[in-house]
Amino acid sequence: MRRLFLACLVALALLSPRSGRAADFAADLEAAKGQTVDFFAWGGSPAINGYVAWVADQVKDRFGIDLRHVKLADTSDAVAQVLAEKAAGRTEGGAIDLVWVNGENFRAMKEGGLLDGPFAAGLPNFALVDTASKPTTVDFTVPTGGYEAPWGSAQFVLIHDGAETPEAPDTLATLRAWIMAHPGRFTLPAPPDFVGTTFLKHLLIGLAGDGLDLSRPPPEDAAKALAPVRDWLEAVRPALWRQGTAFPSSGPALHQLFEDGAVDFTMAFNPAEAATYVEDGRFPETTRSYILKGGTIANVHFVAIPFDAGDKAGARVVANFLLSPEAQAKKEDPAGWGDFTVLDMEKLDPVQRAMFEKLKRDPATPAPEDLIPALPEPHPGWVSVLERFWAEGFGG
Repeated sequence: MRRLFLACLVALALLSPRSGRAADFAADLEAAKGQTVDFFAWGGSPAINGYVAWVADQVKDRFGIDLRHVKLADTSDAVAQVLAEKAAGRTEGGAIDLVWVNGENFRAMKEGGLLDGPFAAGLPNFALVDTASKPTTVDFTVPTGGYEAPWGSAQFVLIHDGAETPEAPDTLATLRAWIMAHPGRFTLPAPPDFVGTTFLKHLLIGLAGDGLDLSRPPPEDAAKALAPVRDWLEAVRPALWRQGTAFPSSGPALHQLFEDGAVDFTMAFNPAEAATYVEDGRFPETTRSYILKGGTIANVHFVAIPFDAGDKAGARVVANFLLSPEAQAKKEDPAGWGDFTVLDMEKLDPVQRAMFEKLKRDPATPAPEDLIPALPEPHPGWVSVLERFWAEGFGG
């Protein structure tokens, strides 16, 4: 059966008008057999880890690839690994074949010459990607140049129990007022946790004023732009959980506080994340996710191949499978990961679209029309500025 599947896939690829791309991918399919692809990806979520395990089963059965999930606490660890290999003069046989990356880490790898490619346009399933309405070719304002392939899209949401807080604050001003009126019931993950840093980005977007172009690198006087953010945080700090003297270390740690009833809000960079916790019985069925009135940040996450990867053909085959309608629908299922697709539904045939249409939508997940507007990510240079700001003023 697997041989028949491969034969059909090769035949379809060879019918592509981009015959060079098709021939290259047919060669990849052959070369990938028996390869072990070391996929370095964040390992802090059981739902995500379960999805990657499913992918491993699929690529083993279909393509003869052994996919090994190397669980990261921080993607910067993978960047440091590749950088060390380059400094040591290694040009092949590197430890990482595929890495889940975006934002500042992608920029560092691209500018450091640490990536193989461009390869994304050569993946047959890239033809199904939504390149019109989603930033699938731009990563935190940095053009991908084909050096990474999209595999999911997400948007920041606040999460609360609709039965306990039916009138959830939906602006930074009303959130500040709510926190101060409910001492100890709100907190955020401590940056450099990604979710915590994203919350700071929203404070920056909402408070810094229209005169600051966040799509450009931070100016020399970036500290001046952060003054309103500092004022907002200092005002609410005494009313935060533990009076702002300590903060949960991660998004999942904040989820645990919400589950335990210690706080009334949590947050995530996945509109469907709360639904998975409801499904597992960890969050109440009245849990709801929402965005602020002015919108929240949305972005696309990607996979990339280091310049010295030992099994590049296998990495490209895995990246292509991650873009298949089957894998994308599996990933969007709220009963699992719930990560939104990067595919364009108009480019799919009826059978492929049906994979998405049959997914069970949980009330905890906002409808697509309730996730508007989606805001672009600031320039990746703001990440280090915000994290340094937090460490100097609040990290202790």
